[in-house]
Amino acid sequence: MPFVEIKDLAMAYYRDSQKIAVLEGVDLEVEEGQFVALMGPSGSGKTTLLNILAGLDKAESGSVIVDGQNVGAMSHKQLAAWRSRHIGFVFQFYNLLPVLTAFQNIELPLLLTHLSKQERRDHVRTVLDIVGLADRADHYPGQLSGGQQQRVGIARAIVSDPSIILGDEPTGDLDAASADEILTLLQRLNQEYHKTIIMVTHDAKAAERADVIVHLDKGVLTA
Repeated sequence: MPFVEIKDLAMAYYRDSQKIAVLEGVDLEVEEGQFVALMGPSGSGKTTLLNILAGLDKAESGSVIVDGQNVGAMSHKQLAAWRSRHIGFVFQFYNLLPVLTAFQNIELPLLLTHLSKQERRDHVRTVLDIVGLADRADHYPGQLSGGQQQRVGIARAIVSDPSIILGDEPTGDLDAASADEILTLLQRLNQEYHKTIIMVTHDAKAAERADVIVHLDKGVLTA
């Protein structure tokens, strides 16, 4: 059974009486440990698909099964608990809190767990080492470059050891050199730590780092 199985997924928004289809009959299977790049023009539904997969939005119809669990059938409370264990989200604009240090930003997801303070510190130090920012733990986002801030964002995404990393244009706000470093880091997380990654991107060069490239256009998914 695939690790992620999306079947006949449909989603639409309504503007007054007008129905605007975003996703139409989307089918997608992702094996555990795969790195999938999801491409498509703006407005094609890529972010919506990612949000449904993360349990942030609910589809109108169809199903999303992750590791045997039906995401669409969960309550809000169940989804929150499931996301905290299984989903690591990496955003285009980092979404770091400027008043917190890199260490504190990374620790945030762990504050919702039952880990002790020492266990949280150990987890944060481990992921800081993985993303190459052990010497920047006490720096604030404003003291870091864009690439370093995105590394903090990735560290925050993986600190709870999620099943899946979802990246929404993770290199979209970076220069070419920084983007290349972030893509290399994502590849390392995939190959060395066997993380399943689904990454939305406009960049064909970035997509080449993935094992599988799929295209979403006008709500329809094609290989």
